[in-house]
Amino acid sequence: MNVRPFRNINRKKTKVINVGGIKVGGDNPISIQSMTNTLTTDISATIEQINKIHEEGADLVRVSCPDEDSSKALKEITKNVQIPVIADIHFHYKRAIEAAENGAKCLRINPGNIGDKNKIHEVLSAAKNNDCSIRIGVNAGSLEKDILEKYKEPCPEALVESAKRNIEILEDQDFFNFKISVKSSDVFLSIAAYRQLSDVTDYPLHLGITEAGSFVSGSVKSSIGLGSLLLDGIGDTLRVSLSDDPVKEVKIGNEILKSLGLRNRGVKIISCPSCARQAFQVIDTVKILEEKLSHIKTPITLSIIGCVVNGPGEAALTDIGITGGGKGNNMLYLSGVQSEKVLTNDIVNKVVAEVEKKASELENLQ
Repeated sequence: MNVRPFRNINRKKTKVINVGGIKVGGDNPISIQSMTNTLTTDISATIEQINKIHEEGADLVRVSCPDEDSSKALKEITKNVQIPVIADIHFHYKRAIEAAENGAKCLRINPGNIGDKNKIHEVLSAAKNNDCSIRIGVNAGSLEKDILEKYKEPCPEALVESAKRNIEILEDQDFFNFKISVKSSDVFLSIAAYRQLSDVTDYPLHLGITEAGSFVSGSVKSSIGLGSLLLDGIGDTLRVSLSDDPVKEVKIGNEILKSLGLRNRGVKIISCPSCARQAFQVIDTVKILEEKLSHIKTPITLSIIGCVVNGPGEAALTDIGITGGGKGNNMLYLSGVQSEKVLTNDIVNKVVAEVEKKASELENLQ
């Protein structure tokens, strides 16, 4: 029995698909992905970026394949990265076939813009023959002409109708290893479309607010949109779309999942916004600690609170905590219990040492 039932998120049990070595759907962890923004034909730069994305905690990565040279570059790229690669395909069915044959483990396509049924059948055949999954990617900005004419504008019903149409195309060919997205840059439209889609299908859903914007505005929009759906138990994999470094997309995605208790990776810092009561510079300390603890992958909670108003209470609920004290004497807490006083100038080094020690202890127990 959960002592804090208000934290429960009852995830919808969707079908399980395979994206390379990553299982998506069912009870499997919600996977995080990003997309490279290098030229895919620049193989070394693309590999380097994928490795950085992976190091930040991504489970999957998407690579654009706008031309034949790009899709064929996947053969070398996929040999030199440790996470499954998703090929982003639009319009050109041959690019999808080439991507599947050259190591992609998923094809992001919109069957409706691939062309006639024979072309779609060829793509599905290549996917089957190469153990490649598919993401049906419906987007408010590229709905089918007849659906737009029917609904006059992108709306939840239009996105869901497009998704259902594309689902039927794959099912008619006995292809079931796929996930679906119904993205929009409009938070309200995205949330409503995903909720409606979740009601009518059991296929795993890829969440995202498309073209969300810059780091700050895009992170906020994505947190609202994805967070609302995740709280509803909707979503099996996600991408935070930012006009910024793809590595930051992964960071925000991890933070969204960590804040909801859906993923535990690395140090989760609880810190106060600081005020005149602070006994040390909280903001600067947290920034330094985030950087110095970025290499820790083991789940650990850390509270950094500038005074005794909330400090002891937060420290009681975290693995490690620092609470500001008078005359530079701050209190270190370990597993919620007072341990020792720490001078302000020693906070960073002491906390880093304790976190690394705790991580090592936890890793040895696994």
